[in-house]
Amino acid sequence: MPVGLEPLDVAVQIPSYFRCPISLELMSDPVTVCTGQTYDRSSIESWVATGNTTCPVTRVLLTDFTLIPNHTLRRLIQDWCVANRNFGVERIPTPKQPAEPDLVRSLLNQASSGTALFGVRVSALRKLGGLARDSEKNRVVIAAGEAREVLLYLVFANVGPDSSDLSHESLAVLSMFTLSEAECTYVATDLSRVGYLVNLLFHSSVEVRVNSASVIENVVAGVRSPDLRSQISSSGEVFEGVISVLTHPRAYPRAFKIGIKALFALCLVKQHRHNAVAAGAVDVLVDKLAVLEKCDAERALATVELLCRVPSGCAAFSAHETAVQLLVKIILKISGRATEYATGALLSLCSASEKAQNDAVACGILAQMVLLVQSDCTARAKRKAQMLLKLLRDSWPDDSIANSDTFPGSDVAQL
Repeated sequence: MPVGLEPLDVAVQIPSYFRCPISLELMSDPVTVCTGQTYDRSSIESWVATGNTTCPVTRVLLTDFTLIPNHTLRRLIQDWCVANRNFGVERIPTPKQPAEPDLVRSLLNQASSGTALFGVRVSALRKLGGLARDSEKNRVVIAAGEAREVLLYLVFANVGPDSSDLSHESLAVLSMFTLSEAECTYVATDLSRVGYLVNLLFHSSVEVRVNSASVIENVVAGVRSPDLRSQISSSGEVFEGVISVLTHPRAYPRAFKIGIKALFALCLVKQHRHNAVAAGAVDVLVDKLAVLEKCDAERALATVELLCRVPSGCAAFSAHETAVQLLVKIILKISGRATEYATGALLSLCSASEKAQNDAVACGILAQMVLLVQSDCTARAKRKAQMLLKLLRDSWPDDSIANSDTFPGSDVAQL
């Protein structure tokens, strides 16, 4: 429903045939089903997605799930919105229709045709990418047309130092989809394919670098074999490439979003985390933590905790001038998950380094941990906080509230 409508129910009466029979709200994208009834697209799609196979109004079995746009009704609704604009009613935008499957098949055929002109093939891939970027609905239609198989073939058809625009455009489209386990295995089992993606991490175009990092993350996260994941992360170059994506200026936010996902996936392989440290992951993560959005911050802190579990990572964070201070500051400020990861990282650092203990205490970690133990945090976060307080018992000041036997409800007094 347009934003301005909710408080206007008394002043503006919405015609009943403009309301979706399911949501009872003003329709923004009316579509008609095979029974002749019209619903808002999002509502009927949700109805079908939850396993319903009948028309909500008539209860007749839906023999065809094709949704036909009701352009006439949509234009009537838009005209009604315009006529009532003085009451604060906003005109609903004309929705973009999902890509036609026939168009998707045609573009895939052009892109994969060995007889078509090179420019035509590249143009077809760019059009396909444009459709994929437009909407999730388009991506569903494209994926249903076996696009990933075609795109994988085109990306690696000419693996070598002189990659073409055809490969890069295919990679750009492929990076917008989640690969199946079989498709991830197809890439991971061939060292030349993995090496090609790693080389693209150092390409002059930031788009190519980010798209390559996206596919690498997809592959590492999608393969079940620990040996294959280890094989991909065994190269120091893959970490150097991903770190280079992470260090791209903030003017290109997608670079960090993709880069941190790729770094986290690679760091899940414990035996190669030292490669991430050697590539400069510690400085980059600390530098970016203070300016991240919630989801990115959670993943970055999860990566920090993973790196703190290996000696080289623990030493690098302990030696960093502001790492401990930043981790203490972040606790309780982002989300429950972020708090848990930051606390876990501090527990590793303080367990391994007396300097980290002193720095953490100086930054106020004792008060933070007491608050955390008393908060409605996750059980794992609380357990880590209790372990930290026990570890730092000798650092408690004489008048610390955490040392008081009369502190109400405290789990700390019993450590």
